[in-house]
Amino acid sequence: MKAPAARRETLVLVAGIVWSLVGLTLVSVAVAWLFSSPRCAVILVLGGAVAGYVIYRFGFSHLARQNLVRIYAQAPQKDRVCVFAFQNIRSYFLIVIMMSLGYGLRHSGIPKTYLATIYIATGLALTLSSLLYYNRLRVVS
Repeated sequence: MKAPAARRETLVLVAGIVWSLVGLTLVSVAVAWLFSSPRCAVILVLGGAVAGYVIYRFGFSHLARQNLVRIYAQAPQKDRVCVFAFQNIRSYFLIVIMMSLGYGLRHSGIPKTYLATIYIATGLALTLSSLLYYNRLRVVS
């Protein structure tokens, strides 16, 4: 059985869309939580934004760049590559861990207003990193 394959540009676009959707969803959830308790929302949003930029700069942007290198380096003689190739196996484990942490935090006793900072940070970092995928598409076209 052959692995499902797609053009590299399609993988880059799908990766960018997924990172954007997850990031924007996390930020949206955080904003909804903050609207329910607006008393320290500005400080929490600013803290999340600063942390999000740091996570982007020193974490997720590195992962996105690695994914881009992997996509374009894989099977250079072929037009299409495996659809699961945009991330390495370690990144798939990271996704499972992050989803589990998110679930655990949401169902913990921590107030949602404080969790909003973590969600904003992670969501912003993912959204900023998704721009690297779109930028690569712009350069390739």
